[in-house]
Amino acid sequence: MRTPIACLTVAATTLLCACGAATTPSGQTQTPTQTQNLPGLHVRGNTLVDGDRPLRLLGVNRSGAEYSCVQGHGIFDGPVDAGSIAAIASWHADVVRVPLNEDCWLGINGVPANFSGNSYRGAIQAYVARLHQAGFAVILDLHWTAPGSVLATQQLPMPDQDHAPAFWRSVATTFSSDHELVFDLFNEPFPSTANTASADPWTCWRDGCTMQPGQGVSNSWPAAGMQQLVDAVRSTGATQPLMAGGIQWSDDLSGWLAHRPADPLGQLAASFHLYSFNACATSQCWTSTVQPVASQVPVVTGELGENDCAGGFIDGYMPWADRNGISYLGWTWDTWDCRSGPALITDYSGTPTAFGAALRAHLQSVPAR
Repeated sequence: MRTPIACLTVAATTLLCACGAATTPSGQTQTPTQTQNLPGLHVRGNTLVDGDRPLRLLGVNRSGAEYSCVQGHGIFDGPVDAGSIAAIASWHADVVRVPLNEDCWLGINGVPANFSGNSYRGAIQAYVARLHQAGFAVILDLHWTAPGSVLATQQLPMPDQDHAPAFWRSVATTFSSDHELVFDLFNEPFPSTANTASADPWTCWRDGCTMQPGQGVSNSWPAAGMQQLVDAVRSTGATQPLMAGGIQWSDDLSGWLAHRPADPLGQLAASFHLYSFNACATSQCWTSTVQPVASQVPVVTGELGENDCAGGFIDGYMPWADRNGISYLGWTWDTWDCRSGPALITDYSGTPTAFGAALRAHLQSVPAR
């Protein structure tokens, strides 16, 4: 979500079948490890399963930990205690996505010590534990990044090679034994011929490239590709599913299957972000670009929303996603103005905006899962 910098950022990848073979970026054939015995939440074909139980991830985003720490306000924006988690549960959600900041996690680039490093990592671990205790799966998302000594205060077009692989090695090591967790490799990639030195945004997306100066970065800088981030996680021995969002702020999955990274475990899912103001905001686009990906790997609509403080748009998408086995999470469980966010709630006891009321009603109508 690309959100106002004063308070946030607004606003795929094919799975390798456990029993099939995948083609690596170099064109070599690679046979994924058998995944039938992976514990907890994992990918099987084009479906997420928990043990042997098929599972769709339906829930909310909880924004705050990506921006509050670098703005000097704290680690979270609003409460993250048991009461606030119970309010989310009352909507019949089964997953919470938690956006993160790489500088705060790694404790670099001058973020205050009480909001970064061990303090930040401990707070995130404790929140994840409370969410699990309440029965939630959790998605951890790399949201704000920046190269070199630049402070990560906004959303950039690609993850930086300087810190993003180290971030994922650290996160994967920290949570290696947590099998109710998914790693969302990078929130909303938007490489283009205008902001990179690459002629093909999808090749940049997968393999990395050189980014042009801009958005507060005065020099060109090396971006990490999705393949490098997959490799960083797997180098730790972590087996969790990995989400990779497409280009154009994760709204474009048209090149995802042709450029999928190689994962030796076959645990990749595609992340799709959908807002009423996005380019791919029609059922024709969903059918032509999202459905083909969903037929081969799990698709998770990591962010879903509209900027009119209403629910008509998501009411059109959620039944379509239900019919196609696609997961979705509303943006966001924060008390912002619903047009600048958008926001699901007006208070942390769970009183919904009109937009939030549409999500809540649909989640409560979906059969137990």
